Amino acid sequence: MTAAPHPPQAPHPAGAGHRGFTLLEVLVALAILALLSVLGYRALASLADSEVRLTGETRRWRSLDLLFTRLEADLRAALPRDARAGNATLRAWQGGTDRGGNAELTFSRAGPEFTLDVGSAGQRLGYRLREGAVEVLYWPYLDNGPETAPTAHALVDGIARLQIEYLDRGGALREFWPIPGEAPLPRAVRVELTLAGGETVERWLALR
Repeated sequence: MTAAPHPPQAPHPAGAGHRGFTLLEVLVALAILALLSVLGYRALASLADSEVRLTGETRRWRSLDLLFTRLEADLRAALPRDARAGNATLRAWQGGTDRGGNAELTFSRAGPEFTLDVGSAGQRLGYRLREGAVEVLYWPYLDNGPETAPTAHALVDGIARLQIEYLDRGGALREFWPIPGEAPLPRAVRVELTLAGGETVERWLALR
């Protein structure tokens, strides 16, 4: 018994199994791609901004650390020797405040132990705050002429306030030095910096 032949089937239209994208699907895909591109750009921009801020913060704190290291080295080399500016006598250590209430400090510092020039065996130094930057001041010698001006070098900027207090032998902090009845040099120094952002940094530096 033979099977009945299958009825003939209509031929498939060309490309029926490979339907293309509609215009709406293409627009949706483009919108998704644009959104992903924007999100990726924002992520990269945020990462770059964070790196810039981190680099700036690292540089600032490194500058502050170098400032305190340099200040401590200078203060530990302080001499209990008065200096001269022409006919005027400068106390070995002169600490006070300027008109803006920021600390100003000048002192005598030891120089090279052996030198051919006797006048260069020491030097007059100073620290102050000017236009948001802590500066170190250098005079050529311990004793200088009345018109000798110091050379100023900015060490760190972004500083809103500089405060320096001096520890006397009774353990009290003083805003000014010298103090009658005290040694020419204080026992220790308390330095407080107020940064432009409002943060404060405090450091104690022992002298003797």
